[in-house]
Amino acid sequence: MPRIGRRRDAQRRLQRTRFAYEALCRTLPWSVEPMPGWEGEKQLHSDSGQVGGMPDSPGYSSEQSAEEAHLRGLLLDLSTTVSTHPFWQTLQGPDLVAARMELKQTTLAPATEAH
Repeated sequence: MPRIGRRRDAQRRLQRTRFAYEALCRTLPWSVEPMPGWEGEKQLHSDSGQVGGMPDSPGYSSEQSAEEAHLRGLLLDLSTTVSTHPFWQTLQGPDLVAARMELKQTTLAPATEAH
């Protein structure tokens, strides 16, 4: 696979993993460990009239903790792969910025599977 293909493939895998990680995080309790909730007054700088506070958190299950750690590690590895690819050392100044921006524009629709 050509060098540009490997960079784009890594960028796409990074995006898919980020989408999966964000989707997982939206389903997780607000606290990793079980914690009691609390009630609070109206949230500052909010015109919504919402009362602050949080419900009790059951904490993450062992499966949720494992999946969160797996995806977070994958995000770190893929971010490193994309940002330290040897190709970036062949460019300087505006060419480097343009190439990085072009790669970042390699977009996908959110995917449900990151593996």
